Amino acid sequence: MRIRCGYNIEIICQEELQFTTLLDVHPSRRADLLTPDDMTVTSLRNPALKVPTRRHLDAFGNICRRITAPPGGIALRAESIVHDAGEFDPVDPFAGAVPPSRLPDDALVYLLGSRYCETDLLAGKAWSLFGQVPPGWQRVQAIVDLVHNHLAFGYDFARCTRSAAEAFEERVGVCRDFAHLAITLCRCVNVPARYCNGYLGDIGVPPNPAPMDFNAWFEAFIGGRWYTFDARHNRRRIGRIVIARGRDATDVAMLSSFGPHTLQRFEVITEEVEDPQSWAPVQMDGANSRFSTAASP
Repeated sequence: MRIRCGYNIEIICQEELQFTTLLDVHPSRRADLLTPDDMTVTSLRNPALKVPTRRHLDAFGNICRRITAPPGGIALRAESIVHDAGEFDPVDPFAGAVPPSRLPDDALVYLLGSRYCETDLLAGKAWSLFGQVPPGWQRVQAIVDLVHNHLAFGYDFARCTRSAAEAFEERVGVCRDFAHLAITLCRCVNVPARYCNGYLGDIGVPPNPAPMDFNAWFEAFIGGRWYTFDARHNRRRIGRIVIARGRDATDVAMLSSFGPHTLQRFEVITEEVEDPQSWAPVQMDGANSRFSTAASP
């Protein structure tokens, strides 16, 4: 299948301002791009003025861009067509746990606590809840089931400073909170888990009338490989397109600024298409956006 994805973001700043972005499709999916996902950045005061960007890979292998916004602000736009196999997230109930002594070196960091994932605060709770569940896939799925049922989802609950331990106590959150809590509980029982964000359209599921947004989920290392889990939806989905991976939302913020600014416009589109020329983005009032410059949703 073909999936059209993209964004239209406008940011106002009064003075010249430095930004970094994590909005490019992840290197692991670049080969699936049927059309380039090149970011176009223009000045809001002078739309004919193109603002240059400089790309590099961050510490987690994500494509990062550095941008110097001129006074007045910038518009960031991209659109691409991605080939996708159209398959549901893989399932392997027989995937076993990998003891820490046998983990790949690059997986060890995903056992440690991080900004939003306080393993020290939740370790006792995790072992009391899941210590008797068979390790491996069953234990991770049990964690996903608990988080899915424990937290109430709602955009009004969004708070960019909420940690996993706070989400557990407050019992509310958005997709990033579901991911953070599940990641933390996995790490507490020695399952490496990493945060992912990207595009996830309503493909193979009933359409959601809410404006489109970026999504957060997580991956757990069991059975010798990384598997996708989604504590918010708790169902296998079609058409995930990863943008970035990291320890938690701190590492994969869609937009980081180094000074004050205002988000004026935020549009995201992710949908299966037949005609790659027919994109009409869903408009969204920036004041009501669920986009956070501090971390992904």
